[in-house]
Amino acid sequence: MRKILKLLVALSLVLTLVACGKDKKEDENVLKVGMECGYAPFNWTQLDDKNNGAQIDGANEYAGGYDVMMAQKVAQALGKKLVIVKTEWDGLPPALQAGKIDLIMAGMSPTPDRAKEVQFTEPYWKSQYVMIVKRGSKYENAKSLNDFKGAKISAQLNTVHYDIIDQIDGVIKEEAQSSFPELRVALQSGVIDGYVAEVPEAKSVESATKDLVSVNFPEGQGFTVKDNSNLVSAAVKIGNKELLDACNKVFSNISEDERQEIMNTAVKNQPANN
Repeated sequence: MRKILKLLVALSLVLTLVACGKDKKEDENVLKVGMECGYAPFNWTQLDDKNNGAQIDGANEYAGGYDVMMAQKVAQALGKKLVIVKTEWDGLPPALQAGKIDLIMAGMSPTPDRAKEVQFTEPYWKSQYVMIVKRGSKYENAKSLNDFKGAKISAQLNTVHYDIIDQIDGVIKEEAQSSFPELRVALQSGVIDGYVAEVPEAKSVESATKDLVSVNFPEGQGFTVKDNSNLVSAAVKIGNKELLDACNKVFSNISEDERQEIMNTAVKNQPANN
């Protein structure tokens, strides 16, 4: 009986080691990228793999968007399978630090404060700030930030967009919203007069809705850019030089024209347009 028990214990140990080895090998062949999957055209959730959507981990859903297409290029260069890990915005840095994801690609700007928690790659997108307003409103033909004095303005929670509202003299800074879809609804319902965004969101809004429009400011009349806030970079765990270098190599080989083409494709393919 003792011999049988010893044999069973040994067999159980072998199976455990084999399973652990298999899991480790599978992890090495996967690139886990974290994003909200709700920030079109950078990233969104869709029900199938249309337009080369990527599988979302633990769900019967897929992710699409500019971030996804760029992440696919990184995964391909590394010879790994791309897996999207759907994560709330505030949970992205902690997930990276805990090893739940390998990379953040979520339309994130490489600000100094964030660089204390994660390590950023070279930018893979550069944008500019705009204001989204209702078509036909008195703000549609605004030429400068001064034209928004007394306006009710909001932006996404915990973003640079919300911080720079303070650059508008006399503005009524409304409560931040957790996502762009919520901001669109707030604007359409009259809760706010406008919200701060970037060019990709402007393209998305104008292609998906008829009642919203973007205000692009002439040079010197718009928001002041500080701390790389108009750039978008991927983020790796601090000290992960191998992945950092690999991402930078991929991004350096993508021309500006190709980036614009990828973004235009993302705007065209976003769920609101299909």
